[in-house]
Amino acid sequence: MKSLLAVSSGIDRMNEIIGRSVAWLIFVAVLVSAANAVIRKALNTSSNSWLELQWYLFGAAFLGAAAYTLKQNEHVRIDIVYGIWSRRVQHWIDLLGHIFFLMPFVTLMIWYFVPWVIRSIQIGEVSTNAGGLIIWPAKTLLLIGFSLLWLQGISEIIKKIAVMRGVIDDPNPFVSSHAAAEAEGEALKQELAK
Repeated sequence: MKSLLAVSSGIDRMNEIIGRSVAWLIFVAVLVSAANAVIRKALNTSSNSWLELQWYLFGAAFLGAAAYTLKQNEHVRIDIVYGIWSRRVQHWIDLLGHIFFLMPFVTLMIWYFVPWVIRSIQIGEVSTNAGGLIIWPAKTLLLIGFSLLWLQGISEIIKKIAVMRGVIDDPNPFVSSHAAAEAEGEALKQELAK
């Protein structure tokens, strides 16, 4: 189990670095968007490449951060239903969800993306919009994003099994939305009291 946890730790570190780094792409996308708007209004000119660059940047940020979001246990779930169960049942829900839903879906996406991306690179696929960008980098980002998510899914399965066996402490103890809001409110109240 130690060697599997070491693999999991390596995957976590990689996705942590990538996830934090791609967050800056949102800032770059905002700058590109603002520059595009100013140029379009001031000079009465525009280019589809600027719009497509914004899409690429947002897409890269979203895809690059998907695995990081899973690592941080911030994916969407229905806390009202999830929160009524004991932590042990929640671990089983997470484990079975990763094994039977996340991993098959992500594996299928990678399976279909590989030939799709290879074909796009081979033909040098370009946007059909006038002045548009090349498309294969965006398609490659899809493959990379899902591959990172697949690796993080493996890491989460390893950690979940280790937690359920008592080998490691729960890295993401469940806190309901209500309890999190109460804790944040209390922390703010104490901060204002200082």
